[in-house]
Amino acid sequence: MTTDLFQADDPFQVPLPDAAGVYPKGLYDALPAFAIAEGVITKGFMALCNHILQQIPLGLRVLVIDGYPGVDWPGFTKALCAELQRCGADPECIDFATCLQEVSVLERALEPFLGGDDRIFGTHYPCGAEVFFDAGKVAALRIEAALRRGDRAGKLTLIAGTGASLIELWDALWYIDIPKDEIQERFRRGQAQNTGYAAGDFEAFYKRCYFIEWPAFNRQKRRILPDISLFIDGQDDVNPAFMSGASFREALQAVSQAPFRVRPWFYPGPWGGQYMKWHMDLEKEQPNYAWSFELIVPENGIVLRSGDLFLECSFDFVMYADCTAILGEHAARQFRYEWPIRLDYLDTIDGGNLSVQVHPRPGYIKREFGETYTQDECYYIVNAKADARVYLGLREGCDLAEFRQALQKSAAEESALEVTEYIHSEPAAPHDLFCIPNGTVHCSGQGNLVLEISATPYIFTFKIYDYLRRDLEGKLRPINIERGFANIRPERTGSWVREHLVAKPQLLASGADWQLYELYDKPFTFYKILRLEFASRHVLDTEGKAFAINLVEGEKIAVISAQGRRTELAYLESMVIPAAAERVTFFNQGVKPCKLVLVHVKPHAGVSAPLNDPND
Repeated sequence: MTTDLFQADDPFQVPLPDAAGVYPKGLYDALPAFAIAEGVITKGFMALCNHILQQIPLGLRVLVIDGYPGVDWPGFTKALCAELQRCGADPECIDFATCLQEVSVLERALEPFLGGDDRIFGTHYPCGAEVFFDAGKVAALRIEAALRRGDRAGKLTLIAGTGASLIELWDALWYIDIPKDEIQERFRRGQAQNTGYAAGDFEAFYKRCYFIEWPAFNRQKRRILPDISLFIDGQDDVNPAFMSGASFREALQAVSQAPFRVRPWFYPGPWGGQYMKWHMDLEKEQPNYAWSFELIVPENGIVLRSGDLFLECSFDFVMYADCTAILGEHAARQFRYEWPIRLDYLDTIDGGNLSVQVHPRPGYIKREFGETYTQDECYYIVNAKADARVYLGLREGCDLAEFRQALQKSAAEESALEVTEYIHSEPAAPHDLFCIPNGTVHCSGQGNLVLEISATPYIFTFKIYDYLRRDLEGKLRPINIERGFANIRPERTGSWVREHLVAKPQLLASGADWQLYELYDKPFTFYKILRLEFASRHVLDTEGKAFAINLVEGEKIAVISAQGRRTELAYLESMVIPAAAERVTFFNQGVKPCKLVLVHVKPHAGVSAPLNDPND
């Protein structure tokens, strides 16, 4: 890794000099928030207690508190009950975890979705949270709740725990949400586990979360959203933030009508680089940052700000509230509650090559993993050092059988392989775009900051070679040669790649100080990529489409919605523009001209044209 310090003070320098090793801080905000009315968010167990005490004279007898897996239930209920007792109330607390299904029964029910001995992959669980609980015990507690609702006035019962709303009867329903990055960190600290089951390591924990728990409990929170009377952010165990259910739903509607950013989060990896750490002012104690979860909706949250108080909810709540406002009519009909476009960063500047990999074909991902569409990608090179490359497709004349045999030998003997003998590469420079439809062998080489643009499924990467690297836990990273070669499209060699997968910008429209280019519109995928270049201002009409955008050049822009809401977008930041925003105006706030990448679902995708590559 380069150790020479780069002394320049320009955080927007492109391309990067080879000598650069520490990079000036830019304007990137890693904690964006969406402003709502003041006085809407409240904090603390005393305030929660006061809320309950105000409701008891109005008939509150049974309070059900549901929440996402990962909530610290013992800590939360202990703190709340202690505060209630201090105020003279004497609630009876019932732990909904007593209704959990026997582990052996749960394992039999979930076994078909766990992927056997596969370290990474399972199958998307298609049902609800009921599978985690004993139906007889839930029914008995439901009857008990009905009896207690008719009990004498002033007697309070709390029924708390993940899935508690399954009893269906309550006087008030609270919900505690918790971000998925926090859930994962709690597992690593020994503070969280899978629902009804103790996973042995992080891989097993995450696999159960991704394929089973999160889909099941997402369906549960979608179902109860209209009934939530109090919404709580469960990240702060000492001083939780909360707001009324009515205010929460109003905030979700406001978000669905205006441009907004999600809260990104960042993660180190064995090949990770150093650029994001410095430019985005991230924790310097980390060895590197390989990935940003810039806009990966299944794991990102939205931070709401009321005055100087903040509360976070998962992005999917916005989709559950009004997916049509977010996506537009055609996309909502196809994707429903799933935001379909993913943006993230891959940082290999002063790092290493990614693993050589391939993504599943549409039929394969549906049959094997229960997903409804596949992981098609593009690499947009935001910044790079000299001699950076992107590996894409096979070399001309590559013998697939020989390649496969060499990979298997390397994996079996843990011996290094000169993989570039088999895969094609292209030089990479800032603002290049490389298209990576499913079945294409690929990886980013070292020296790149890649804005990865993709369909939302995001873990379906079949690594066929990974330089014998170990993960941050010290385990040899898993290789999926068999799955990879079941999906490789062998015709995608160097000449085919240059013709079809290296973007050639086409000017679509222009004005006095702006140009709109089409970068990518291929039949392989359901999304289109544009680049807007402007010097001072530009007006974008959504025309019923949602956009994922990123400022890939320029310092900062102001984004003004048709309703007059103003927000800002700095260099390298990403944003969602809902279809319902209708018309937004971009104002350049810096000196340099701006370049915005705009990604949207093709209006006809899944309607009059196939959603995925028809040549499956």
